[in-house]
Amino acid sequence: MHIGCSAPVSGPLIGPDSLVRIATEAEMLGFDYVTVSDHVMIPTSIASRYPYSDSGEFPSGAAAARLEQLTAATFIAAATSRLRIVTSVMVVPHRPAVLTAKILATLDFLSKGRITLGIGAGWCEEEFVAIGAPPFAERGAVTDEYMMVCKELWTADEPRFNGKYVQFNDVLFPPKPVQQPIPIWVGGESGPALRRTAKYGDAWYPIGTNPQFPMDTLARFKAGAAKLAVLTEKAGRDPKAVALSYRVSSNPEAQPKGTVDGERKLFTGSADDFAGDIKALQDIGVTSFDFGLFGPTLDATIDTMRKFRDEVMAKAR
Repeated sequence: MHIGCSAPVSGPLIGPDSLVRIATEAEMLGFDYVTVSDHVMIPTSIASRYPYSDSGEFPSGAAAARLEQLTAATFIAAATSRLRIVTSVMVVPHRPAVLTAKILATLDFLSKGRITLGIGAGWCEEEFVAIGAPPFAERGAVTDEYMMVCKELWTADEPRFNGKYVQFNDVLFPPKPVQQPIPIWVGGESGPALRRTAKYGDAWYPIGTNPQFPMDTLARFKAGAAKLAVLTEKAGRDPKAVALSYRVSSNPEAQPKGTVDGERKLFTGSADDFAGDIKALQDIGVTSFDFGLFGPTLDATIDTMRKFRDEVMAKAR
């Protein structure tokens, strides 16, 4: 089992000293990985529905200063030696495929194989337009093709590709990533996300609190995992080849203990509840969990991380 926490890439804790302190503290405390999120720019007017709030509105702090995800991941990798870095998630259509493949190969090479690629197709059409990404309506097809491009460039000695969005041949692409392959965790809870996971993901990486596709109880998560297993078999793959991960946006005591249809909501309540939920999900095959443990200040964040280590990780492992 692996447990991670978020590293700040937006808001008041993104200064270099704060970011290094949080990453190195996570490594020292025994966290297995840190996550970094992805937005290139935030439009001032957003009509697109944000998937992870009941209202569909993007969180009020979205306009805060924000670091570029892969640059921040490189900075964290340089400051640490054991900690893995998970993109949570990288919006695949936001960056050109070949450049993305090169950045990630370089990052994995320089970090000595410590990158996990969490991916998503994106939700904010206005951001796609602002940064000149491919058409929002084609984001699923773009995501799948760009990932095939990355796999080709990372593995083939003489890579070539002839797709709708990307074409190349007669090229070289060393150095290859240290990891063969770089693990791909597919974020999302919808049908397309499950099908993408079944097709080529190394792990499914849902957030439990998507109001449209909730995975916030043990029964709901089991149902999602069962659906994924069926889709994976249909895709011609062994379901055991696809790991299960789980992302939690909050820390203990942030939400009172709640229930859905008489069943307790996962990761609500106390530290003991969190430890119990980790064990329960681990029993049905979940191997990685990560949590948002930010406080209002650097000291408060470090305190929350230490408390989580003592009151949750120590009991769950």
